[in-house]
Amino acid sequence: MLSFDILSIFPEMFHSPFNCSLLQKAREKRLIDIHIHDIRHWTRDKHRMTDDYPYGGGGGMVMKVEPIARALDDIVARRENVLIVLVTPQGEQLTQKIAEELSRSSQIVLICGHYEGVDERVRTHLVDREISIGDYVLTGGELPAMVIVDAVCRLVPNVLGNEGSAAQDSFSTGLLEGPHYTRPQVYRDWEVPDVILSGDHKKIDAWRRRKSLERTLERRPDLLERSKLSEEDKKILEELTREKR
Repeated sequence: MLSFDILSIFPEMFHSPFNCSLLQKAREKRLIDIHIHDIRHWTRDKHRMTDDYPYGGGGGMVMKVEPIARALDDIVARRENVLIVLVTPQGEQLTQKIAEELSRSSQIVLICGHYEGVDERVRTHLVDREISIGDYVLTGGELPAMVIVDAVCRLVPNVLGNEGSAAQDSFSTGLLEGPHYTRPQVYRDWEVPDVILSGDHKKIDAWRRRKSLERTLERRPDLLERSKLSEEDKKILEELTREKR
């Protein structure tokens, strides 16, 4: 079972997302475990302050190191092999590969930053990894933490109904996933391609691979540079490139 501990000053934000859809079912089946912790629980002052003015001046507030450190002392002390992650715009950008790496963990702690960020001593002394979900800034780390949990949990065995689904996802193979169709066969004169109705799985697989390469070439050509391409893939890409000219 993969367990998450999430440290936040707004724990109520997580109640709905983690109690519906696949995540709820996975929790009920005890495939994953999620604990939300209010960082204020580890403050020592009467106002339960988790932030303070930055040394050296400047706008905004900075999250204090002490309550985060105390929280980690309590949480990590109860478990072994814990991966501690700071959710921050300055971290490495979340990819499917990173999600796959995280899914092989047994325990992950996510620290949700806020305001101008966290005291640098959290970053330098208390965390193992820093992760961002994109080159933009949000009001806090709660939404990115939800994204990380969702991306990782769907890779845990038996969370998805069809175990082959995750392996075919966009980015899992290094490419974008091709198109999908379901019933009805014809809607408003929009027809499902004949090839995927043929029953010839070899032709269907070849068509899907070509469409995957075509979509990646059109939308994310940068992925092709990092993907493992067969000689047949390269021939298809040459054909697609010529067709675009």
